[in-house]
Amino acid sequence: MTLDRRAFTALIAAQALAPPAHAQTAWPQKPVTMVVSNGAGSSPDVMARLLASRMEPVLGQAVIIEDKPGAGNVIGAMNVARAAPDGYRLFFATSAALAANPYLVKNLPYDPRKDFEPIAMLNRTHQYILVHKDVPASTLAELIALEKKAPGSMSIAIDGPRNLAGVTAQALNKRAGTKFVLVTYPNIMNGVQEMLAGRIQAGVFPVAITQTAVNEGTLRALAVASTAHMTSRPDIPAVSELFPNFDFSGWFIVMAPKGAPPEVIQKVNAALDIAMRDPQVLGMAPALGYDFDPKGIGGPEKAAAFLNGQLNYWATVTKELGIEPE
Repeated sequence: MTLDRRAFTALIAAQALAPPAHAQTAWPQKPVTMVVSNGAGSSPDVMARLLASRMEPVLGQAVIIEDKPGAGNVIGAMNVARAAPDGYRLFFATSAALAANPYLVKNLPYDPRKDFEPIAMLNRTHQYILVHKDVPASTLAELIALEKKAPGSMSIAIDGPRNLAGVTAQALNKRAGTKFVLVTYPNIMNGVQEMLAGRIQAGVFPVAITQTAVNEGTLRALAVASTAHMTSRPDIPAVSELFPNFDFSGWFIVMAPKGAPPEVIQKVNAALDIAMRDPQVLGMAPALGYDFDPKGIGGPEKAAAFLNGQLNYWATVTKELGIEPE
């Protein structure tokens, strides 16, 4: 069967006027999943759930948080890296997963630059360098001087030698010329309890789990392991005031699998920006030790530039400390 000239012309015109197939349905058409590579109740999980509930009205779909902890963030990261790049599976990524792992994990099965598309840099999270209230040091400089009087006599609690706290403590020893003994508590709360009981003098712990003890005076925060003061506690100095460019704050970036459509990335970025401005999210930030950029989260380009800077920083730090991938 053949088409006459008039029918053929009409068919071509109809095809030209028809919208592209990908534009016929707006994204998202089903729930969006954000994968967290840490366990339920962890700081990333709490933050992700706070934002998810506020993204849903913007996107018009449910945003599901899926915890996939294990193997030092590798399981969760790989789950998203191998996902279809359609925007329905995103990675609520931590500094450990994206910046530290490439220099700490041998044969890491994903590449932060090659396997993901940055969507938004959300916020920083902070660690305190703390002492028990009975330790006679009110500043980090005083703690360093105290340790140097009897090198190796003081202990500092961490949650693992190759975790953020452990690398922070090693960097402190290197920069300060101290010999703090690193004591590992895989269960981070056990380390906090040992400090509260006075069985260990110092520790490097997240603000979120130690702020109450600091407020009550049972633990004393000497410094924030960052390049800047925390917005919520500007009275506590940054370690970088003693040792320039000392930056061991954590952070969260939302990533998509490589190849995700630009329009999807922009939609998620816009939804995250609205969620981050929610008064309840902003109100909870101090208790969780989060710092937000008052100018907003910025676009995907800002996230990409930040990630590149952090990868370069970790390359320098691990070389300085002699840390090799394992």
